[in-house]
Formats: sequence, structure tokens, C-alpha cells
Amino acid sequence: MNYNPVTIDLLPVPFTPIAEEQSSSRAFIEANTIVASVDEVRHQHIIPVFVKDNEPLISHGDFIGAALDAISDVFRGERVLLPQVRVSHPIKGRIPDAKDKPASQLQDWEKTLYYERLIFAVEIPSIRDTVGGVKAYNQDNLYNRKGTDEHFKVFIGFQNKVCTNMCVWTDGYLSDLRVKNLDQLRMAIYLMLQSYNQSNLLHHVRCLPEYSLTEQQFALLLGRCRMYQHLPTNTRQHIPPLLYGDTQLGAVCKDYYRDESFCREDDGSINLWRLYNLFTGANKSSYIDTFLDRSVNALQFVEQVRAGLDGQGANWYLR
Repeated sequence: MNYNPVTIDLLPVPFTPIAEEQSSSRAFIEANTIVASVDEVRHQHIIPVFVKDNEPLISHGDFIGAALDAISDVFRGERVLLPQVRVSHPIKGRIPDAKDKPASQLQDWEKTLYYERLIFAVEIPSIRDTVGGVKAYNQDNLYNRKGTDEHFKVFIGFQNKVCTNMCVWTDGYLSDLRVKNLDQLRMAIYLMLQSYNQSNLLHHVRCLPEYSLTEQQFALLLGRCRMYQHLPTNTRQHIPPLLYGDTQLGAVCKDYYRDESFCREDDGSINLWRLYNLFTGANKSSYIDTFLDRSVNALQFVEQVRAGLDGQGANWYLR
């Protein structure tokens, strides 16, 4: 998705949150990520550049700032918490004067560092929404020049407070946002926040507890999910996609028996709300660059299961 620059009335960076409380990290993946602060990202991490002209890419700090600008404008007067930030895949370096030093003898000022991947979330508890984004520099062509598309993912959704799993639906997610500068990025986030239809997402999730799978149906569903990744390409084209691999599906199976909040009933049945939360819970083992796509896919997938139980078309996962 590409955006052209449009002038809008947004607050300048840096953003001052209405609340000093930190957004929680429990909805985030743990995987191989580490916690970082906005100040650390802005002031201690170097910024990658395009090889051909040495011009900087949009930094992680500016990405967070652009999102906070849009949030403060769209949700003016709401209680906005400080961003929760996690990073992964460090790219380490050193200054030229320290090129011959052993790593153990390097001083802090002789080291350079940035992280290839970043995910952040900003909670708005007064309306129970969460806004955030993902940036992975490995998706950009660094061997080009400034003006080449830079890639981002941004979302708005809400958290299930029982286990703080993230609920994201398609109309609150830009999976392939491509921009050429910071103004375009701010505008894209602003438009997404303005067009987000919270009631649409709530409508989809509220009906899920009304549908249930028997233990036999759950076993069939999980078996089909494992088969999906190995189907011939032409067969998969006619089946609703599933982005979860064996690691996540194994976690779904384990939590079907053991999860304190969303495990099966005594008779082995499980309603679709619980099933959905088993998938979003298993998603926390995903890497940053696949986390949001799988989060959206979880609700799409469970919606397909619900349609199959309603008799709306032949559902391959339940046949």
C-alpha cells in the first residue's frame, strides 16, 4: 500500500503522553526480543542509510514518533500510555579507531548498534484500544537511494485482558505500508486510525462463544492445520490460508489441555472464542516480522471455522 504526501495538522515529535504509566508488554511476543525504551531507540541506536547516497532511512524513533503524533490527534483528550518497545536482531559495529581492538576491550563509546527489527504498542485504556507498529529493515532495499519505498506494518486493535492476547482485524491493520518519507508515514497511520471500525471487530468476536467444536472436530481441525503447509500449491490456492506453523500448532494443542483460561470443557468441547485465544496465545512465539500477520490470520481462520459450522460452504479444515 503506497501513500502520497498530504498536509495534515499533526503534533510535532517528540510526543508527550497524557499518562506516565507504561503500556504493558504481556500482549507481546517474547521469542528472541528484548525490551527497549523510546529514549534508547532515539539516542543510542544508529540509523541505517541507503548505500547509493548515504541518506538515512526513517529511524525506529521517528516511526514511533509518527504513530504518537497520529494517536494524539485522532484520540485527543484520551488517556494514552507510554509506548512499550521490543527489539531483535542486533546489528553491531565499531568506530574506525577501534577496528583492531579485541571485543572485550571495547569502550561503550567505541561501539555502534542498531536493531534490524522493532515492534511497539501504545495502550489507550480510556477506550481500551492498542495502537502499534512493526519495522524490519531487512524488508527495505538498502542498496538503493533515498526515495525508494520503505516498508512498515501498523495496527490498531484491543487486548483480551484475561490473558492480554492481541486482537487485530483486517480493517485495523496495514500489512504492507510503503512510504518514501516521514510525512507519508504519519498520514498513513492517521488515516488508518480515523477509518478503524471498532464495532466491526467486536461484532466478529462477540459471536464466537456461541459456536463450539467437539473434541473429535478439534482433533480433525488440528490435523488438517498441520497438513495445510504440505499441500500442493494448486490445492492450497482454494483453501483459506493458515499462517501458523508446527511450533504454534503444537502450542495450541498443549494449551487445549492446559491453558488456565481457554482450555477445553470437561466433555472435551471448546468454543470458538477459546480456540481463537489459543491461536493468539501461540502467536507469542512468532518473530516480530510475522507476529501481526498471524494475529490477523487467527481471527480470519476462526471466522472460516464458524462459517463452516453454520454450513456456509464446504470447509476443508472440518471435512
